[in-house]
Amino acid sequence: MPAIAPALLEYWLREYYFDAQYDLSSSGVEDFSVAELKQLIGLDLNSFNDLVFHDSPALGSEPLRHAIAKHYNGSAQNVMVGNGSSEVIFLLMNALLKAGDEIVVVEPCYPALRQIAASIGCEVKDWNLHFEDQFEPDLNRLASLLTDKTKMVVINFPHNPTGASLSHQQQQELVDLVSKTDAYLVWDAVFVDINHAEPLQDFHQLYEKTISIGTLSKAYGLPGIRVGWAFAPDEVLKQCVHWRDYITICLSPLIDGIATHVMQHAKTLIDLRQQQAETNLSIVSAWMNAHQDYVQWIPSKGGVSSFPRFTQVDDIETFCRDLMEQENVLLAPGTCFGHQQHVRLGFGAATETLQGGLDRLSQFLQR
Repeated sequence: MPAIAPALLEYWLREYYFDAQYDLSSSGVEDFSVAELKQLIGLDLNSFNDLVFHDSPALGSEPLRHAIAKHYNGSAQNVMVGNGSSEVIFLLMNALLKAGDEIVVVEPCYPALRQIAASIGCEVKDWNLHFEDQFEPDLNRLASLLTDKTKMVVINFPHNPTGASLSHQQQQELVDLVSKTDAYLVWDAVFVDINHAEPLQDFHQLYEKTISIGTLSKAYGLPGIRVGWAFAPDEVLKQCVHWRDYITICLSPLIDGIATHVMQHAKTLIDLRQQQAETNLSIVSAWMNAHQDYVQWIPSKGGVSSFPRFTQVDDIETFCRDLMEQENVLLAPGTCFGHQQHVRLGFGAATETLQGGLDRLSQFLQR
């Protein structure tokens, strides 16, 4: 296997995440408990008493694939379910890319979206989002990166960590550019369900070579289940299964069953977390306005993460370490995404946790 760069974000979270009292680093909504799933969507664990632990189908069970397809108005035939979106990304990249291929990736980004392709030997071109441009995607810049050798364009909107998104006009312009190269458009759509501005159109309706990625980890508040999925053409799924035969083979049938029930009641969970995200975003906005001497930010258009810049901080990693050690508040330093002075500040936590963490951050800044 080729060498792959360290996933700096995972290194950071592994060191601090499990000890943090106030986690403001995460990009997902507040996690649900089993008790809450029982109450909210009628999850009955007794229904699994007769479950036999056979292997499940390589693409996921038919009920789960149909439930995902129904929620996203797609075809179950084009759904592959994986052990988290991380596995899905790994399978897609290895199935479709080879050394020397050109790919374009939105930056900053989740490490797997870039580094897996780089480890294969692809030429990776960064489509950068700039704070000075309000993190507004520059489609002219994208056009300058595309060539007749471009094999894949990887986008993540609503964007993690900045919260940026696209208008419908920008979506169409993006598709027009990508279609000229006949490249795959890989859409990391893990936050398509959480919006603070105009909801995105489904890229599948705009471009036939779209492959979209989803997960229960972000908008659903179920990261520990480790379930992700992709909508992709049949021939792509066949190539992914070829790779999967050497890695995880399939999903646990117990996890598959729980995920099926969750997806059959997806709207209930998402609506709750959408409301919470709106409340929390207003709290963050008020906090940012009250601390303009220390921090600048661009309001999020989707998801539950933001990427503010601390104007008086020279070493953002030391700042975040000291904050954790002195106040037990966790932020993800922007260096995990290649950006000094910035932090990923997630606002998907319980509202009282968010408020408590921001209060302690205020005290830290004043000192």
